[in-house]
Amino acid sequence: MVRMRAFKTLKVLMSTILSISAFGVHNYATAAETEYVNYQQILQEERAWAGLRSKTLRVGDVVWSYSEGGNPNAPTVLLLHGLASDRDSWNRIAHDLTPSYHVIIPDLPSSGRTQIPSNLDLSINNVTEQLRRFLEATRSTNNLNIAGHSLGGSVALFYASKYPDDTRSLLLMSIGGPFTSSNTTYLSNPVYLKQLIVAQPGDLDFVNRKVMVNPPFIPSIIKKEQEKSFIKDSQETAKVIEELSNINKYYNRAAFTKMLHEIKSPTLIIWGKQDQIVNVEIANELKGMLKNAEAPVLLNHVGHVPILEADQLVIQNYLPFLKKVNNTQPQQ
Repeated sequence: MVRMRAFKTLKVLMSTILSISAFGVHNYATAAETEYVNYQQILQEERAWAGLRSKTLRVGDVVWSYSEGGNPNAPTVLLLHGLASDRDSWNRIAHDLTPSYHVIIPDLPSSGRTQIPSNLDLSINNVTEQLRRFLEATRSTNNLNIAGHSLGGSVALFYASKYPDDTRSLLLMSIGGPFTSSNTTYLSNPVYLKQLIVAQPGDLDFVNRKVMVNPPFIPSIIKKEQEKSFIKDSQETAKVIEELSNINKYYNRAAFTKMLHEIKSPTLIIWGKQDQIVNVEIANELKGMLKNAEAPVLLNHVGHVPILEADQLVIQNYLPFLKKVNNTQPQQ
């Protein structure tokens, strides 16, 4: 019990629609009282608490950093994070998945500790193909249950449209695209997402207020380490946003709608009612565009980051859905 309480630490995320998330932090008892914190050690402990191990794997030009845990013989759940985020944003959700499922959470190209060449194509199409090669290398392509938040949800959609026979189910949260009901500045022109890049000290507070209804408390010493990480990756994040701004060029609404209509996988949609980045009306439009989507679960007093703002509500809806589509009995 003491060990579990100790792991209710932080975790980051900040994403944009195609992915903008934000920070979630759970209490780390002594962090605010010390003058130094080993941030990577905290993350390793949190992954262990979630039943995960850190791994690396080279596939072509990409050296993937990822977390893996659970029963390798159980159905696989692939968790995809958003822009300017990383795999650790899913740790709280993974904690409730690893007892019954095989869980894989990669740092997507340009994020976290995954290493990429400077000239790698960061379009959603190519990121999806790189993800496919990674999954082939880990022998995890069959009957995937894919959960994606923000940009990760967009990658999940592209993956399911390209590999329908390998996608058993989808969980989509706070994702963007050329929807008719889009009514936020960030969706009308993804270039505005650059306002949500953490590029200098102090930016994190602004981003948190934008993407979350009630930003959690982050001890200042941890916040400094998180900001350093985001600032280091800010140029790569800007490159990804440039690719996001090309989505409307490559996929007009007719082409995007056609792609979604072809997705057959059972789909669960979860959205924060107060999402300022990807407005909640999109959830019902998305349901209407997919062949096998359930009625959206709309969470009150939640913004763009349900996996951090309301992780228990997410898992309370996701576990029964997974049980139904996989015919599994979650462990008690």
